[in-house]
Amino acid sequence: MTDDSLLRSIDADFTRTLDELGSLVAIPGIAWDSFDPAELDACARRVESLIRDTGFDDVEILRATRPDGRPGAPGIIARRPAPEGRPTVLLYAHMDVQPPGERDLWNTEPFEATRVGDRIFGRGAADDKAGIMAHLAAVRALRDELDVGVTLFFEGEEEAGSPSFRNFLETYRDRLAADVIVVADSGNWTTEVPALTTTLRGLASLEFEVATLDHAVHSGMYGGPVPDAATAMIRLLSTLHTDDGSVAVPGLVSAPAPEIDYPEDTLRADAGMLDGVRMLGTGGLAERLWTKPSLTVIGVDLPKVDVASNTLQGSVKAKLSMRLAAGQDPEEALQSLKTHLTESAPFGARVTFIDEETGKPWSAPADAPAMRLAHDAMTEAWGTPAVDIGIGGSIPFIADLIELFDDAEILVTGVEDPDSRAHSANESLHVPGFKKAILSEALLLRKLGSK
Repeated sequence: MTDDSLLRSIDADFTRTLDELGSLVAIPGIAWDSFDPAELDACARRVESLIRDTGFDDVEILRATRPDGRPGAPGIIARRPAPEGRPTVLLYAHMDVQPPGERDLWNTEPFEATRVGDRIFGRGAADDKAGIMAHLAAVRALRDELDVGVTLFFEGEEEAGSPSFRNFLETYRDRLAADVIVVADSGNWTTEVPALTTTLRGLASLEFEVATLDHAVHSGMYGGPVPDAATAMIRLLSTLHTDDGSVAVPGLVSAPAPEIDYPEDTLRADAGMLDGVRMLGTGGLAERLWTKPSLTVIGVDLPKVDVASNTLQGSVKAKLSMRLAAGQDPEEALQSLKTHLTESAPFGARVTFIDEETGKPWSAPADAPAMRLAHDAMTEAWGTPAVDIGIGGSIPFIADLIELFDDAEILVTGVEDPDSRAHSANESLHVPGFKKAILSEALLLRKLGSK
């Protein structure tokens, strides 16, 4: 099959692909404990049906236990054996999504795939149900020409930190063994320039409480000499960054700066920065995004303004997300953060640590054979040279894949672009880029079968 006929095959099937993506977006499968797990089960059954329609007979919905002994979310494994002497490729994506957040922030229904121009809006339209459909559409496009073994692994709890992932890999290790692993959970440089992700920052996330009183009291009766937890928390959070916005926690490391340049006007537009707001930190922008640590306050428990009373808060909780450069041990970084918070707490406030999460950073080996083939496939599909990028976010489970499948090459690809707004309101998928991503994966599978 020539490249032109392969593209024609993808074109002929593309309406079906988008319709199937829409059927997945409609299912609000969220792996957080506060959401209905029945929706995840429904999503798994729908994905299983799509896999079988793609021609896989060996399809299983499986589970493993979390570290606390509870059952994890459903995961799907489907297999098509490799011809004699050919490699097996594991295609990964995840079917769970982030919560939609405030409905008023969405311009369309969060769980209804809505096309506006070249974009499809909806929770999971990009992250990562489009990753599932890119895999299935690429396999379908090749049809009988597929000359590699294919294992599909679609996880159901990535957005919740993949708590049962390690046990899942260990339990079903023989089913998941592969020569090349393609993780479709990242993005491209722009809607016109494809990219392979070669570095990912690690993660250290922490929830903690600051307390000054054993109960809330009247702000008029006690305000002045009695410290409130809200003020203590605000002052403590202000110690996390220097005046220029760099992370002020001692003990964190930076990795070598990337070669690619990230223009400031592009970043400002991609992030939706308001006029007059200054960038944080020092060094090149790609360096600050990919190879330096960052620290974000992602949640604070305080009364909302419209329901607030005249009260000194006795205790306040906050959640921090710290992203770590390659070479940083996540446990050491987490301990450095805890030490900083304890030593910096004002007024003698009590600091108590609650939930925490860590994930290792990752850096791809330079010039691996499968990576060269992926570069070639992307360049052919998009008509412009592919670039290597880092991602400021984290995919902690890649460390588990490396450890358990140490002979496999790992490629991190994706369908997102800088305006996909994954995790945010108005998440969307760029449709022309999605089609090119399908073509590039089909070309990669063909190249892997002939190497």
